Amino acid sequence: MSELTKYTISIYTENNVGLLNRISAIFLKRHIDFLSFSTSQSEIPDVFRFIIVVSMTESGVRKIVQQIEKQIDVIKAFYHTDEETIFQESALYKVKSSSLFEERQIQNMIKDSHANIVTVSPEYFVIEKTGFRDETEELRVALTPFGLLQFVRSGRISITKEKMGISEILNSFKQQNKD
Repeated sequence: MSELTKYTISIYTENNVGLLNRISAIFLKRHIDFLSFSTSQSEIPDVFRFIIVVSMTESGVRKIVQQIEKQIDVIKAFYHTDEETIFQESALYKVKSSSLFEERQIQNMIKDSHANIVTVSPEYFVIEKTGFRDETEELRVALTPFGLLQFVRSGRISITKEKMGISEILNSFKQQNKD
């Protein structure tokens, strides 16, 4: 049996309605859960980037990426291991304000975890933490006894250590269309 590995799949796409459903269906048919999902504008104007983290075999992720690239709105898809990428997640924590002033250790937790207070009101304060999943989770667990009112964590954001060449691929498409 092949070993499961965590892979970050990067998908460069046009921003068209229904693409997310079609990409999700590819994973659903194979009963593969997302460990993380995010999307944003990419470094290229009018091109969006999906970041999907999955745990699967290399042959499985290769097949998934090939299937994704068959989608008409997909420009290019890549997959990388954690060692081949630089990645982070962001988290927001909403905590009762009384804890900030009454519990000195919360201020130490914030400082020690390299988090930031982004807003303070009479009822609550909000902390922002960027880091690896285990770091944002550790702070969530630590804050829970002090009146954690809300918590949200982003999906992974990731860039590769090596050049992906997506700009060159797009430029070659543009050149082909001019010819």
